[in-house]
Amino acid sequence: MILAVPKETYPGERRVALVPSAVPPLIKAGFTVLVEQDAGTAASCLDTDFKDKGAEIVPSRSDLFARADVILQVRSPGANPEAGAADIAMLREGQIVIGLTEPFTDPAISKAVAETGAVLFSMELIPRITRAQSMDALSSMATLAGYQAVLLAAGNLPKMFPMMMTAAGTIAPAKVFIVGVGVAGLMAIAQARKLGAVVEAYDVRPAVKEQVQSLGAKFVEMELEADDAEDKGGYAKAMDEDFYRKQRELMTRVVAANDVVITTAAIPGRAAPILVTEEMVKGMAPGSVIVDLAAVGGGNCELTRPDEVVEAHGVKIFGPTDLPSQMCIDASRMYAKNISALLLNMAEDGRVDIDKDDEVVAGTMVTRDGKVVHPMILEKLEETA
Repeated sequence: MILAVPKETYPGERRVALVPSAVPPLIKAGFTVLVEQDAGTAASCLDTDFKDKGAEIVPSRSDLFARADVILQVRSPGANPEAGAADIAMLREGQIVIGLTEPFTDPAISKAVAETGAVLFSMELIPRITRAQSMDALSSMATLAGYQAVLLAAGNLPKMFPMMMTAAGTIAPAKVFIVGVGVAGLMAIAQARKLGAVVEAYDVRPAVKEQVQSLGAKFVEMELEADDAEDKGGYAKAMDEDFYRKQRELMTRVVAANDVVITTAAIPGRAAPILVTEEMVKGMAPGSVIVDLAAVGGGNCELTRPDEVVEAHGVKIFGPTDLPSQMCIDASRMYAKNISALLLNMAEDGRVDIDKDDEVVAGTMVTRDGKVVHPMILEKLEETA
């Protein structure tokens, strides 16, 4: 079978789905690898590097799609709604597409892909099971986002992160509060601590307390009953509005006491919960910074606007949605390993064997045989019908 790597067309996207070092294992597994001309240039993966590893460079995108049996992308149409429409028009029956799809944002796009007869796999839907860890693109990208969020905050906070002893006196360390202790939150804690900040963290899942403390941060106790706050995949579950109201009341004091707040609380398939209200922002000291990593889902801060910087009540509020792309070299390397692992999990003698009884295959498959087949996305379609 022929694998194809198109150039990403989403505005500002610098990642590439495969890096040159990922090509030889796929060729060894029996695949032919095509790469669109300049697909990896933004991530410092040159066409000559791909050719040296055995890939063929294809100048024409339409030719690439026409020849491909499997298309590997960072942003498949659902995650690239405008430019991705042109890709949907080139898909054909039985063709396989693997990429990030933002499947819950606009399920109608998944339906449009289904109508072409293509088989779509979503990297966001990788199940959180042991054997799928190497395929977990969300965790890979969250690691980079957590790291970059701290650097973004440090670069915009008008004070230093570490405590300093100077001839002019002692400079107190910055105080950082991390809301949501998943992969991104843990990386943010580690990075903020390395820069010398005093770090506090909170999560609705009490089980993460030891992880927070192991990184040298303080776990904020809010005495909220949340025994059932974690789903079987390890993600935080959506709670009812009464829970979030009580949570916001308890968080007001903590937010006001910190110079930086980094929020990471995202619920798969749902809008991000509002955890930081405008009243909390008013209580923060002038010059404080909020970095909202849940901006793609609407944001955890009431004032967040995706991909904008909002200045309100003397506080800067960042709503980045593309932090991994800003670290495109490492992001591409990590993503290439994730997508290759998923593909090789389905590979047999140079072909893709779609085994619907395989938990990973069933969990990530969005469309097949002209239909949307993923239960959660079908549910979203029904809600929007």
